[in-house]
Amino acid sequence: MPRLYLDLVVNAAGYVPKRAQFAGWARSAIRDCPRSVRLGVRVVEAREAASLNEGFRGRPGPTNVLSFGYEDEDRGAVRFLGDLVLCAPVVAAEARDLARPLDAHWAHLVIHGILHLRGFDHETDQDARLMETRETQLLERLGFADPYR
Repeated sequence: MPRLYLDLVVNAAGYVPKRAQFAGWARSAIRDCPRSVRLGVRVVEAREAASLNEGFRGRPGPTNVLSFGYEDEDRGAVRFLGDLVLCAPVVAAEARDLARPLDAHWAHLVIHGILHLRGFDHETDQDARLMETRETQLLERLGFADPYR
């Protein structure tokens, strides 16, 4: 299994999973990568998430997770995968609205974001089915229920 180098920055109040949880979820999403991975994870408040969402996606308001990929420069044994930005208040509100355990929703969004960094998307129905199937498999291995049911 490739090694994970996780850079975690938390700039949010309220519940945020522990570093070990983020690392476990991330490892599950990179386990089939051919080399080690460096990943940045930043947990933010709604104001910062809204600014990033509007600045990079042209959409108003905060969103749950944003993925910022790096070009995979040849840097030897470590791939600089990218950064995830997760909005703690949005994640909490969505988990509550979906009646989903909070850690299950955090895990889902971390895995979802990493799969985007790995080239998965949900632009077409076929791509969405492929990505959702992969997410569900990874989450079930971690002991979480299918988030799409």
